[in-house]
Amino acid sequence: MGKNNNTEKIQKKNNRSNNSVESRNNYLTPHQIVEELNKYIIGQDEAKHSVAIALRNRWRRQKVEGAMRQEIMPNNIILIGPTGVGKTEIARRLASLAQAPFVKVEATKFTEVGYVGRDVDSMIRELVDKSVQMVKDEQQHTKEEQAHKLAEERLLDIMIPPTRPKSQTSFYSTIEESEDNTQTREKFRELLRAGKLDEQIIEIDVMVDQTASMQVLGPLGLDELGMNIQDIMSSMVPKRSKKRKVKISDALKIFEKEEVEKLIDMDSVISEALERAQNNGIVFIDEIDKIVSFGDHGGGPDVSREGVQRDLLPIVEGSSVTTKYGTVSTDHILFIASGAFSVSKPSDLIPELQGRFPIRVELQSLTEDDFVKILTLPENALIKQYQALLSSEGVELEFTDDAIREIASTSALINNEVANIGARRLHTIMTSLLDEIMFDIPEYIKDKKITIDAEFVKNKLANITKNMDYSKFIL
Repeated sequence: MGKNNNTEKIQKKNNRSNNSVESRNNYLTPHQIVEELNKYIIGQDEAKHSVAIALRNRWRRQKVEGAMRQEIMPNNIILIGPTGVGKTEIARRLASLAQAPFVKVEATKFTEVGYVGRDVDSMIRELVDKSVQMVKDEQQHTKEEQAHKLAEERLLDIMIPPTRPKSQTSFYSTIEESEDNTQTREKFRELLRAGKLDEQIIEIDVMVDQTASMQVLGPLGLDELGMNIQDIMSSMVPKRSKKRKVKISDALKIFEKEEVEKLIDMDSVISEALERAQNNGIVFIDEIDKIVSFGDHGGGPDVSREGVQRDLLPIVEGSSVTTKYGTVSTDHILFIASGAFSVSKPSDLIPELQGRFPIRVELQSLTEDDFVKILTLPENALIKQYQALLSSEGVELEFTDDAIREIASTSALINNEVANIGARRLHTIMTSLLDEIMFDIPEYIKDKKITIDAEFVKNKLANITKNMDYSKFIL
């Protein structure tokens, strides 16, 4: 009988997980995922193809019935390529599409157990923290309307206290007072909703968290054990309130925040967050090539590099990590690693770790044509960003096609001659190109429309192209 009950519980849990995943993602097909990534990332079709399949496979796994579901493991990915070609952006946008908990960590920040530094378990604790905050934000959004009404009532209670029956008054006079009080409250409610009381000052009681001053105790290392010193202390030290005089508009916001916190069921938040972290979490491990051991040439700080790899192995392989919210299994978390591998190669990683990243994708260096597309096509393209900035000053900024081509050509040239930093080169070029314009607006430039052509770009960057002095463009 007990076994049947357990089976029913597991089935219900799996059903909840299915519904949760399906409702959050409405799930995108691989082609749709690539189309969405194309809005922000130029080129790198092979990488997009691989991550799209990996994301879709998570949904497919949720649809698998029975014990086979647990046996299907994610295909972790290593993205190989120089800096600035879109490795991090691909992972970040992928997590955004999946509405999944996402954390980016740098492999160089970890040290082998026994050395001073972060241990690899901390990235899973960070992932769970992000997941809890994500679910909490969603619940807050659904409770906002209810919290607003409760906050409104609290304000009215301060401005127009409800009547209380007195022993000396008659029953009928109490009814009359109550009716008058109700009418007055309704009048004030209308004024409050119309914003006519926003600037009025009111004295309110504000809850104060006394544990905030205890943050100095944080570095004691309890977080590395899956605990948080503030959480421990907040459960032991009661909160107190203090008087504050604030505008009514600010008081309403303070009360809304307090009320929404009361309405949130943290038990359900934590339960849902753990489920998401375990089944939908994405961990992006950057600079994994920096923890490759170089054998006899390593010495000193290289001593723990292979140790970090061995510490990473059980996490990527699938293990249980203790967090302040409970134990989390890493079996079905998707790990995406990246590295330039300019002085090493993926095969230099320990064999066991290599086996846990079966998908390897090499990203290509960006060409001049890629730079042209990066400047114009993505929804967050640099040119669009500068146009938005200048539009706030009432100025229209326009780039001719030949100007865009000249910027792309200069960026590609500097990347080839100095150091290849990918699309980040465009930021330094654009900053130097427009620095005087950005500085002189609005005092000295009265034009409502500024056109940047190829001649302007050539003149502005003339010293760079003639003297090959790229030092100011090196990040």
